[in-house]
Amino acid sequence: MVLGFAILLVCQLVGEMASRGFGLPVPGPVLGLVLLVLGLAAWGRGRPDAEVRDSAVARVGDGLLANLGLLFVPAGVGVIQYGGLLRAQALPLALALVGSTALTLVVTVLVFVGVSRLVGHRPSDEAPRGEGDLP
Repeated sequence: MVLGFAILLVCQLVGEMASRGFGLPVPGPVLGLVLLVLGLAAWGRGRPDAEVRDSAVARVGDGLLANLGLLFVPAGVGVIQYGGLLRAQALPLALALVGSTALTLVVTVLVFVGVSRLVGHRPSDEAPRGEGDLP
């Protein structure tokens, strides 16, 4: 279990050092996660599934996921503690949430269309009709 935590923390530390050291606009934990995924993919290649599922990182990950709800308690306490500030800034927060959601939807559609064109899937004029479709 200690080995699994150590691997997770080392990946996060290396990601943080790379982010700050190279002045990258990507957060260190994100780089650490990418490093962890690449490392696990390389390590798991050619190994039996049972060995990968029983690895130290898998056991720690399962434990963290089982207790994920507890990790949100500090955020909930912060919302309650800063309730007055959140009420005072309700309009800017609402605009930011709605705007970022709309932007995410637009970018998702554009990426989907771009990838569809890239792989050559185009909607056909004659779509197959189901049994319940009207003529």
